[in-house]
Amino acid sequence: MRILMLCLSFLFVFNTAYAEDEESAEPVIEYLEMAPKFTVNLDRPNKYLVVNVQLMVEGETYIEKVKKHLPALRHELIMLYSGRPSAELQTMEQREALRIETKKAITKALEKHLNSDGFRDVFFTEFLVN
Repeated sequence: MRILMLCLSFLFVFNTAYAEDEESAEPVIEYLEMAPKFTVNLDRPNKYLVVNVQLMVEGETYIEKVKKHLPALRHELIMLYSGRPSAELQTMEQREALRIETKKAITKALEKHLNSDGFRDVFFTEFLVN
């Protein structure tokens, strides 16, 4: 009976430890807001774009590295967005194309300063063309 109890106790402890390892193995995903939101002039006077950009980053080490390079990333995006024709930002397809272009620009900038392994995606959480 003692041996049976000892075996059951061992199995319980082993399964609990295994379950904790599985939970801790999940990737850490964080959304980093590039605050303040971007406000850039478009191609015509009195036309501007306001966009709030959020970065999806996976892995705690990459989160800190991306945070370190946020000023360089902001610069890249300001240069990317400035001077665009407002007619290119009207439809959902055009905005999605800009989102994909933004993701490529961020990946390229991160590759220049470190590697982009943890960077996963970019999202616009506010988008206004006036």
